[in-house]
Amino acid sequence: MAMQAAKAPTAQRSGFSIFVRTHALQIGITVVAILLWGVFAFFAPTTFFNKNIYQAFMSTTPFFAIVALPLTMVVILGDIDLSFPSIMSWGVLVFSWTLVATGNLWIAFILCLVAGFLAGMLNGAIIVRFGVPSLVVTIGTSFFWRGVVQVLTDGHGTSLLPTRGTFFYELMVGRLFGFIPMQMVWTVVIAVLSWVFLNRHRFGAHVYLIGDNQESARLMGINVGSRKRMAFAIVGMAAAFAGLIASLEVTYYWPTLGEGYLLNTLSSVFLGGTSVFGGVGTIYGTFVASFIVGAINAGIVAVGLSGFWTQLIYGLIVVGAVVIQTVVSKRVQ
Repeated sequence: MAMQAAKAPTAQRSGFSIFVRTHALQIGITVVAILLWGVFAFFAPTTFFNKNIYQAFMSTTPFFAIVALPLTMVVILGDIDLSFPSIMSWGVLVFSWTLVATGNLWIAFILCLVAGFLAGMLNGAIIVRFGVPSLVVTIGTSFFWRGVVQVLTDGHGTSLLPTRGTFFYELMVGRLFGFIPMQMVWTVVIAVLSWVFLNRHRFGAHVYLIGDNQESARLMGINVGSRKRMAFAIVGMAAAFAGLIASLEVTYYWPTLGEGYLLNTLSSVFLGGTSVFGGVGTIYGTFVASFIVGAINAGIVAVGLSGFWTQLIYGLIVVGAVVIQTVVSKRVQ
């Protein structure tokens, strides 16, 4: 009996240690989020104990979080996509033109998603077919899609006021229970779907295997090219959707849509623990990191600093995250 009693605490400690090691990324980003909130709440209690700021976070953070979540899978693959800001604009251009031509919101919505999906698929196809690094390809396609938008619109935007008052508008950016923005609900839905794909589906297992060792994954019979094309296509579709809800929120489409989201999105992915070297990353980490990044700007201003500090801190986040991942990966090896 005494031996059994002694074994029980040992087993519990062992189980706890395994849990901590297995979920280290998730635990780490949760602690960071709590500490950051504590700092902001301490220095700016009036702001951070007011419900309005959380409604603001839920309204604006989804515009880049929705892209960051599927982008996590691309980075786990060992790739990167820098074209999504331009695809955001391209997708909404297709939406606005289709809406003007047909007057049907649902047809415009479907074509918007299809446009984003095909733009992302093009990225994946070029990367797989020609073996060009994703960094180079997506820089090129970013310029391409932005150029297409500028040429077709001549720099002029389009009003989306006809969407106001419709069921579609309420479904996309309305307020659930009069308080929760629907874009926040969509962010949670996309986070859950991304988590299921990455952790409970064969696609996610293949993503991790490819990111860990692409050649080994190919020898195991995994269609590396197909998985990469699909991952980029999903990011493209998510970018078009994010661009649409960002435009519907202000009921106007600007051709420059997406230009301010690159740094926020990348910061969310890397701060969330996704390794720039591939093979490591979690959807939960990216989800929490998105709201950390979303809170930084408001927090900086609330504590009395200039808004110019925002980009400086975002830059430190990206560099710091990559440096930490590099050091940790070398020690593990």
